[in-house]
Amino acid sequence: MDWCLMQLENMQSFRTISDLATSKFRQLLNKELTQYAETDQIKQFISQTYFDNKEEIENNDGSNRCLGSQRSDSFINLKKDEPNPSDLCNHGRLTERLKSIDETNIKGNQKPNRGILSKTNAVVYNNDNNKNAFNLKPENSNLINDSKKIAQNSSFSIQKPSISSTNCQTVSTKKLNSNLGDSKSTMTNIFLTRPSESQIPKIADISESYPYGVRTSKPEELEDLMKDLDIWGLNLFLMDELTEHRPLTAVAYTIFKQRDLINIFQICPSTLLNYLSELENHYQTVPYHNKIHAADVTQSIHVLLNSKALESVFNDSEIFAAIFSAAIHDVDHPGLTNQYLINTASELALMYNDDSVLENHHLAVAFKLLQNEKQDIFHNIPRNQRRSIRNMVIDMVRATDMSKHMSLLGELKTMVETKKVAGSGIIELDSYQDRIRVLKNMLHCADLSNPTKPLDIYRNWTERVMNELFIQGDQESSQGLEISAMCDRHKACIEKTQVGFIDFIVHPLWESWSELVYPDAQDILDTLEKNREWYCSEADKKQHVDNNNNEKAQITESTSSALN
Repeated sequence: MDWCLMQLENMQSFRTISDLATSKFRQLLNKELTQYAETDQIKQFISQTYFDNKEEIENNDGSNRCLGSQRSDSFINLKKDEPNPSDLCNHGRLTERLKSIDETNIKGNQKPNRGILSKTNAVVYNNDNNKNAFNLKPENSNLINDSKKIAQNSSFSIQKPSISSTNCQTVSTKKLNSNLGDSKSTMTNIFLTRPSESQIPKIADISESYPYGVRTSKPEELEDLMKDLDIWGLNLFLMDELTEHRPLTAVAYTIFKQRDLINIFQICPSTLLNYLSELENHYQTVPYHNKIHAADVTQSIHVLLNSKALESVFNDSEIFAAIFSAAIHDVDHPGLTNQYLINTASELALMYNDDSVLENHHLAVAFKLLQNEKQDIFHNIPRNQRRSIRNMVIDMVRATDMSKHMSLLGELKTMVETKKVAGSGIIELDSYQDRIRVLKNMLHCADLSNPTKPLDIYRNWTERVMNELFIQGDQESSQGLEISAMCDRHKACIEKTQVGFIDFIVHPLWESWSELVYPDAQDILDTLEKNREWYCSEADKKQHVDNNNNEKAQITESTSSALN
C-alpha cells in the first residue's frame, strides 16, 4: 500500500483525483437540487453562487448546461457614448483610466482626481460606525447622480496622514518614493470608497501602549472577552462595542502578539497598528461584508490553526499568511455579488476579466496599503520570503470566491480519503501544495462558519447577510434588472434558505473538515446540526402559518363568491 501511494504521488495524480472528486460532488449536489423546481430561489442561489462559471452540470434529461456565474448580455452596455447608469462600480471608461495613467506620468507632481465610483450610481449606507447595519432599509440607499459629488466621496490618495510611528525601520527617500508612487503611481485611486473623518482613528485611539492596541472605555470587560480569543464562537458584535468599533484591529493585533509574529517577522508594533487601522477603515459599512465579519473570520482561522491535528504542521510564514489573508479577505467590499458586477459590466469586472472580481480587488487594496512606509508590515521580511507570503495570500483570498467551493470541497475530500487509505490517522502534509490546500480550505471554512456559531450569533449574521442581499435586489429592481436569487425581499424565505444552505453547502464542507482534523472539530459540527434543526423547525412553523393563511383566504373568497 505504501508503495502504491508513493507511485501515485510521483505520478502527480492528485489533481486528477481531486478533479474526479469535484465532478462527483457536483453531480451529487445537482441530483439533490432536482427536488426543487427550476424557479426555486434556493436552487438558483446555490447554482449561481457555488458553481464555477466554467463548470457544466448535467440536466435531468442528460444534456449539459452551464451554471454559476452566467453573464447576462442583456444587462451589459459597452457603448462608448452611453455609459451604463446602473453600474455601481464603474468610475468611467477604461480609456479614461489609461488617460489618467498617462497624465500622472506627464504632469509629475499632480495627482489624478478619479475614483472607481465616479460617473455611476452609488449605494450609500447611512450607518455610522457600522452600528445596526443589519437594520438598513431600502430607503436608506441613496442613488447619487451628481458625478462631482461621487468623485469627491470616492477619489482619494493613499498618502493621507497616518498614525505616528516610531522609528522602527529606516527607509530611504528613494525607496519611499518608489513605495508610495507619489505622482508616478498608476493605482493611486483603486479604492471604491473614501473613509469618512469619523472613521479615521485619532492618535490617542490606537496605540501599542493599550493591551489590545485600541482604546476602550470598558477595559475589564474587553479583557474578559479577550480571554475567549482561542474559543470557537467568540461574540464579535460585543467586541465591536467594547473596542469602540475597532474589532479587526483589536483581534488581529492581539493574535499577532499572542503568536509572536511581531518578533518573528520584526514588525514594529506601531506599524502593525497603522496598517490594521487603515485596513479597517477601508471596510465599508455594509450590513454583512464589513469589519466585524473580517474580525470574525480572523478569529475563526486563529482557532482552526490551533487544532491539535495540525500542531507543528505549518511554518511561521504560512501562519502569518493565513492570519493576514483572513484579515484582508473582504476589504473594500461594496456589498454586491461578483455576479452583479459581471452582469452590469462594472469596471472591476472588466479589469479582472470576470474572474474572482471582488477577491482580486480585495488583494489589490490590501497590498496597496502596504506601500505606505508607516504601514509596511512586510518591511523587514526578506525579499524571497515576502514574495512567498504574497503568493500564499493571493491563493488563499482567491479561494474565498464561492464559485470555487466545489473544487475546494473536492480537494478536501481527497485529502480525507488519502488519510483513511494511509491508515495512520495522521495528516501527512509534507509538501507545500498539500499545506496550501489545507490553508485554502481552512479560510473557506472560516468564511462559511456562521452556521457553526452559537445560535444567537448565527441569527445575527443571517439577518445581516439577507439584508445585504435584499439591498442588492432593491437596486436591481430599481434598475430594471432581473432580481438575483435570494435578493427579492418579497419572495425569499429566510428559514428555508438557511436549511438548504446548511444541507447543500455548509454541512458537506464542515463534515469533511471534521474528518480531516478528527476529533478536533466535532463540537463545531454538533453546533451546526443543532442550528439546522432550529431553522428547520422555524421553517415548518412558517409554512404552517402560510398554509392557514391561504386556507382562510380561500374560504373568504369562496364566501364572497357565494354571496354574490
